[in-house]
Amino acid sequence: MNVPSSTPAVRAAVRQGVSVSVATGLYGVSFGALSVAAGVGLAPTMALSLLMFSGGSQFALVGVVGAAGTPVAAIATATLLGLRNTLYGAVVSPLLEVRGWRRLAAAQLTIDESTAVAVAQPEPAASRAGFWVTGVGVFVLWNTFVLLGALAGDALGDPRAWGLDAAAAAAFLALVWPRLAPRRAQLVAALAVVATAALVPFVPPGIPVLAAAAVAVVVGLVAPRGPGAAGGPTDADDTDREAVR
Repeated sequence: MNVPSSTPAVRAAVRQGVSVSVATGLYGVSFGALSVAAGVGLAPTMALSLLMFSGGSQFALVGVVGAAGTPVAAIATATLLGLRNTLYGAVVSPLLEVRGWRRLAAAQLTIDESTAVAVAQPEPAASRAGFWVTGVGVFVLWNTFVLLGALAGDALGDPRAWGLDAAAAAAFLALVWPRLAPRRAQLVAALAVVATAALVPFVPPGIPVLAAAAVAVVVGLVAPRGPGAAGGPTDADDTDREAVR
C-alpha cells in the first residue's frame, strides 16, 4: 500500500485525493445523525460504516429501516446499490496490480471516489497514489464524522440542510468532468443521465445505477471507435489506454 515516489503527477493525485477525502468525509456526519434518528443504534451504525463502507448503500439501508421496511428489503436495496463497486473493481484492478492482503484492502477501499481519482490520472504511479490516498482518506474521515454525527444526534438538527451532500457531489464532478471531453464519453454520460433520470421514479434504489452502467457497456460495444466508418482510435480510447497503462 506504499504511495509511489513523488512526481508532479503523483503530487497532483495526492492533492486531489486529500480534497475529495475531506469533502466526502464531512458528509459522513449526515449518515451518523440520520442513522441514529432512524432507530439504528450507535454500534450498528459504526459497524455499517466500517464494514459496508459504501455511502449510497448505507443511506439506502437506513432509509428503508427508518420507513419501517423489512430487513430483507433493506439488505436488498443496499446490495443493489453496492453492486456498482464490483464494476469499479474491474476498472481499478489493472491499475493497482496488488496481491494478497493488499488486494483485500483495495477491495474494501474501492468506492466511487477512489475509483474516480485513480482513473483520472495520466500515469500508473499517480493512479495508484490517488487510489490509496483517496480510499484511506475517505475511510478515516467518513467513519470519524459518522461517529461524530451519531454521538451528536439531535443536536445537529437536520444535517441534510447543511449542503454537505452537494459538496461531495461537486468534488466528484470536478474529477469526472475532464474525462468528458471525447465525444464518446459525452455520449455515454448523456445516455446514462437520461436512463437514470427516467428510472429513478419507478424502480428501487440501485437499479438506475446498474442501468447507467449497462448503457456505458452497450455504447462501448456498438458506438464507432473512430471518426469515420473506417475508424481509428478515438480520444476516449487514447484516454482509456493511458489510464490503464
